Amino acid sequence: MDSGFHRKNNEELRGGTGRMRLTRSFFALLYRAMRRIYRKTGFSPLPVIATGFAVLILLGSVLLSLPVASASGRAVPWFDALFTATSAVCVTGLIVVDTGTVYSTFGHVVLLVLIQIGGLGFMTFATLLFRLMGRHISLRERMVMQDSLNASEMGGIVKLLHWVAACAVTIELAGALLFAFRFVPLYGWGKGLFYSLFHAVSAFCNAGFDLFGGGRSLTGFSTDLLVNLTAIAMVVFGGLGFGTLSDIMCKRRFRRFSLHTRLALISYGALLALGFLLNLAIEWNNPLTLGPLSFGDKLLAALFQSVTLRTAGFNTIDQQGLRDCTKLVNGFFMFVGAAPASTGGGIKVTTLAILVLSVRMVLKGQKNMVVFGRRVDASLVQRALAIFSIAFAVAIVDVCALSLLQPEASFLDLYYECFSAIGTVGISAFGSANLVPLGRVLIIITMFVGRVGPLTMGLLLTRKQSRAKELINYPEEHIMIG
Repeated sequence: MDSGFHRKNNEELRGGTGRMRLTRSFFALLYRAMRRIYRKTGFSPLPVIATGFAVLILLGSVLLSLPVASASGRAVPWFDALFTATSAVCVTGLIVVDTGTVYSTFGHVVLLVLIQIGGLGFMTFATLLFRLMGRHISLRERMVMQDSLNASEMGGIVKLLHWVAACAVTIELAGALLFAFRFVPLYGWGKGLFYSLFHAVSAFCNAGFDLFGGGRSLTGFSTDLLVNLTAIAMVVFGGLGFGTLSDIMCKRRFRRFSLHTRLALISYGALLALGFLLNLAIEWNNPLTLGPLSFGDKLLAALFQSVTLRTAGFNTIDQQGLRDCTKLVNGFFMFVGAAPASTGGGIKVTTLAILVLSVRMVLKGQKNMVVFGRRVDASLVQRALAIFSIAFAVAIVDVCALSLLQPEASFLDLYYECFSAIGTVGISAFGSANLVPLGRVLIIITMFVGRVGPLTMGLLLTRKQSRAKELINYPEEHIMIG
């Protein structure tokens, strides 16, 4: 009996040691991959960011396909692991296997790491890793970091990076503490604390992964005020962007905020309010969603639904039961996504704000875009239009392709799936597990484009124009439009 007990303990110790070795190997492989990416790309920001995310996804898919990552001990098919790893790194939340029941604790830890790296950004995590290893951050690396964080200047980029890490850890630990008041009594200390940390990181990174099993997400807590408000706060903090949070903490008054912060706050808040009112009005009497709830619970559920459209991925009401009109409207909200330099995806709220302001400028016959007494460069309008056009084209092509691949499926459900993927939202009315293999490939690509950025992918896939061509001035001619 004693020998059996010691043998069991030794097996558990060897298993734990093996998992620790796998974790160390993961970071070692990631470090080598980043060094190789740097050398191959010459520190050019766009290839580094895109290739870094791709390498991280591949490493994550290998780890998630190992037998130790499966709760049953049988390896998860690599293609399913690839979809899950892409969804985690791109902080989307779409799944083809039940995360809570299919993966083991080791698998959940791998997912937690992938979500954290994907949420902070590949370059942010890579630079932090280099700093922890005592490596000096070169000028070229600072240039890549500036592009990754959308910083206006290179000065103080390392200091900003440290603030980003401290901010993320502080908010996530605070969220985990609040979740613990609910999850520890339900699941015990060990499981409850891990669930609290996992869902806090998932919420702050706008990932939408949950461990409750059965694809329930937070539907079991649809009327729980503590869980709902904590998740909402975490999602909003992560979705506003680190630059916006830093501006708010340092200046504290709206008049002192930068133009970017003011536009981000106004557009983010306006979309939240509009999404809340539309979902509440359309779904008020729907027996499959808000209908059975009390007045207060309807308000809470509609608010959570509006917040989750900002790329959160959690849901407290059945997405399949939504009315067609709601799915159509919500697709647009998912397409917009969160704020720049945040943990969320989409075309970004400030991109939409620039497009709306450009329409107002044309209607008023103005030559320059002026917002809060500041002139906005015309190139930003062109950039916003490019981002919108590329992302919208990708989403529409996906919807059309999926409707041809799976004609039996509802067109609106496929539309909901594709716009959820391009916005890296993660809620689904169709169920990603029901997609055919080629359909899953399309969603994988769409999630990647949504996280890395539509314009970034567009620039990577097109050739750079030579300066000689840019210096040539061609004759101008009028074209009729409208």
